[in-house]
Amino acid sequence: MMASLLRNRIRIALTGMVLALGLSACGINNVPTLEEQAKAAWSEVQNQYQRRADLIPNLVETVKGFAQQEREVLTQVTEARARATQIQVDASTVTDPEKFRQFQEAQNQLSGALGRLLATVERYPDLKSNANFLALQSQLEGTENRIAVARRDYISAVQAYNTELRTIPGRWIAAIVYPDAKPMETFTATAGSDRPPEVKF
Repeated sequence: MMASLLRNRIRIALTGMVLALGLSACGINNVPTLEEQAKAAWSEVQNQYQRRADLIPNLVETVKGFAQQEREVLTQVTEARARATQIQVDASTVTDPEKFRQFQEAQNQLSGALGRLLATVERYPDLKSNANFLALQSQLEGTENRIAVARRDYISAVQAYNTELRTIPGRWIAAIVYPDAKPMETFTATAGSDRPPEVKF
């Protein structure tokens, strides 16, 4: 009797282990795993945009001391930063096309305003040689590179997640086990970025 009970327990334990291994091998955890990877990549994108937003006030103040007559450009940068930081971003942003478009648009406007500010600086040789400005410009350039890398990583993570949701067996698993799983949004190129910039001398 005792041996039979022991054999049944061993059988049940082995069956449970086989089922657990089977479920883990069938990809049942792929959807949440890929979703969490995409969310982590999105957090890194936000982190780099925040880093840029934190650098801008220092850059504006440094330029303001040298280029008093460039108030319009400085105001544009300050306003673009304010708009970009006012947009509420949370986990739902990546699955809401409209929220994602608003976020991307605000960041693109800020990038454009920063580009105009840095182009304006070319007219001020004293500012271009100022140590504070050079350090801030270097940090900003580094941050723009980090943003590009973070966006690339996010796009890659979203591609893996969205592919899992759209292909079999991930599609079936998501429909049955994760019915709330939605495809995530990804970045698109800024309008006009397919045309080369105009260079005037």
